Amino acid sequence: MFDNEEGQGPKSTFTTYMAEGDQLFQRGEYVKAVESFTTALTLQPDDKNCLVSRSRCYVKLGDAENALKDAESSLKDNKNYFKGLYQKAEALYTMGDFEFALVYYHRGHKLRPELQEFRLGIQKAQEAIDNSVGTICLPKGPSSVKLVNKGDLSFFHNGVHPQNLNPSNKKESKKHSKKTDKGEKTAKQLLGELYSDREYLKKLLQDEDLVKCKIRSGERVQDLIVGSISYLDTRMAFWQQQKPIYARQRDRKLMQQQWSKVLHKPPSDPTRYVLSSLEEIDTALSAGYTESGLNKARELMKVVKDWSEDALPNKNEVLGNLHSYIGNALMDLGNMDRALHHHEKDLELAKKCDLTDSKSRALDNIGRVYARIGKFQQAIEVWEKKLPLACGGLEKAWLFHEIGRCYLELKRYMEARDYGSRSLMAADDISDEKWQLNASVLMAQAELKLSNYKASVLHFERALERAKLLQDDSASEAIQKALCEARLRVTQ
Repeated sequence: MFDNEEGQGPKSTFTTYMAEGDQLFQRGEYVKAVESFTTALTLQPDDKNCLVSRSRCYVKLGDAENALKDAESSLKDNKNYFKGLYQKAEALYTMGDFEFALVYYHRGHKLRPELQEFRLGIQKAQEAIDNSVGTICLPKGPSSVKLVNKGDLSFFHNGVHPQNLNPSNKKESKKHSKKTDKGEKTAKQLLGELYSDREYLKKLLQDEDLVKCKIRSGERVQDLIVGSISYLDTRMAFWQQQKPIYARQRDRKLMQQQWSKVLHKPPSDPTRYVLSSLEEIDTALSAGYTESGLNKARELMKVVKDWSEDALPNKNEVLGNLHSYIGNALMDLGNMDRALHHHEKDLELAKKCDLTDSKSRALDNIGRVYARIGKFQQAIEVWEKKLPLACGGLEKAWLFHEIGRCYLELKRYMEARDYGSRSLMAADDISDEKWQLNASVLMAQAELKLSNYKASVLHFERALERAKLLQDDSASEAIQKALCEARLRVTQ
């Protein structure tokens, strides 16, 4: 029921993928977490908890559109599902649609007034509206309205340019012109390629015949153009609020200076520089900026290779770290052959320098690559070499479980059951309920394949108890179905 006999599709259970996704999210590995939740959704496409979890990852990655889609999907069967309401509000806030976000924060607060998240959401959405949208003022003259924004200025006055509203005041006009130039410069920096689109839309507003037209749905072209410009201005204000222009320029200059020093002149403290660079690479990869992290790692590797061991005493250890980062980035990008090459280089350096932790890391990653490409026997052989190096109950529980899963894929069910038992013991030692759940499911699956139906029922029942303790409704539903199947086999 949980595995695929053809060797295609998901290789584990819904519960396992959910637990894996949660752990990756907690570690800040949002791209990998999205992959886990996506695989879980292939097993249970309409699971609302999983949809919300993936939506949270998309928000962290800045992919507001997909975050909104998942949030709305979680509300499909229950419009009052409070987690879905909160996530929809978060996605809308990320998109810069602060007014709509505020509506959903209020709706959630009405349903669950005791939750602080909705109160904070209301507060930050209201502040964003005040900071980004600005206020509407009524200048002198009949039916004249202009929008004053705290960032850039956008004027819409019956197609009349704002500078012509008061032509008699030349000083005010020059002053306004300077402000406009400064505002346009800011707009150009914030919008980037979208700036030319905004200028094109403004020119379209000057076409009197065009703006009077209507499209098939009955909407006026003028309203569509004004709405599009307004949207770009709101996004611009949002981006400016998230990170001001001066901060972007400062960061860019610092980075250019940093890499210029590295490429042309060795830093005064190579060790400190390397540690700082490794931290930047780790942050980029953890945040899902795989290409950026990969490029930084490759650049740093070029620099470190040119240094002597006198300048950097732990040079080989640093190179091993960089091979590991590059290998993981390539694995995320789907380039498994190159990923395997770099992880094997990491292992080679670890053996050469007798670095136990690095050797354990390299074996871990090599095993992951083999498992990802379906070479389960090779994954088992590599991970079994890692077993003596594993330290800590959590690492052992994970490692035993993954080896057991590989054996299950190879239809070697007795070995799968044995490793499931070892995973459960490791999880019991540290009282980790999630891995107790995963191990119990693995053992139940193995027993089911071995036709030991009573034992399978027993393990599924224990797994169900743990799922209920964790308040994991999705896991409970999946295990309940598997349990019914196992019980049916007992009676046959």
